[in-house]
Amino acid sequence: MTVPVVGASWVPPSTKDFVFRCWGGGLTVGGVQICFNFITLLVLLTFIALIVLFTMAFRRPTVVPGKLQALMELGLEFVREQIAIPVLGQDADRFLPLLASLFFFILVGNLFEVIPGFNFSANSRVAFPLTLAIIAWATYNGVGIAKHGFFGYLQHTCIIEQAPAPLRYTLLMVIEFISNIVVRPITLTIRLTANFVAGHFLLAIFFLGTVFFLKDGPKTWVFAAVSFPLSVMLVGFEIFVAVLQAFIFAILTGSYIGGALAEDH
Repeated sequence: MTVPVVGASWVPPSTKDFVFRCWGGGLTVGGVQICFNFITLLVLLTFIALIVLFTMAFRRPTVVPGKLQALMELGLEFVREQIAIPVLGQDADRFLPLLASLFFFILVGNLFEVIPGFNFSANSRVAFPLTLAIIAWATYNGVGIAKHGFFGYLQHTCIIEQAPAPLRYTLLMVIEFISNIVVRPITLTIRLTANFVAGHFLLAIFFLGTVFFLKDGPKTWVFAAVSFPLSVMLVGFEIFVAVLQAFIFAILTGSYIGGALAEDH
């Protein structure tokens, strides 16, 4: 009788972990329900955290910065020196607000995955990475069209002048259009979403497994002694992934903008 009872207590993580009910009433528009739930709370908290951090850090900036001002200045310097300048050169400061906003918004949102009581990142729901990807897509295409004109930008983006003429205006043109115009926002979205879907599953499996082994009695405590340290290591790894994915999203956005502004393909 003991084994079935213990086994019944094990509920493996599933895609249901990514579905949250509405809190209170909602609004239905075109068959889509719009309401406030746990996911929108995370996005709101991310937004509030960024406003508070930057306001507290820079509302009274001093020549000799305090700890928070120094920390935020270090973060902005990292975005400028390691992301904006390498891919945008002299246009770095022009697009620094956008790249810094993307970097910090994604980073803070990602870190909710490892904060006790939340343990979830809104970026594991495809809608939010997709929204950020659309912002990046609209920006690099917009600045490209503004500089080269609509048809000039299409030629700049889709035509490889060095390629043989038979391929330049046929196969390669189609490949470049799909790669630069269609696929980029999709890959930005999938990369960020997939990393935090996988991260959530890994953390859930190891922490729930630890709880299960502890509850199952002395015979499984040895497994808990293994699964718990691995869980802690995965938390550290997830923090690394949170920073890395924010960096990758921002630097790819910057590189796309730089490519759209370049004179040559």
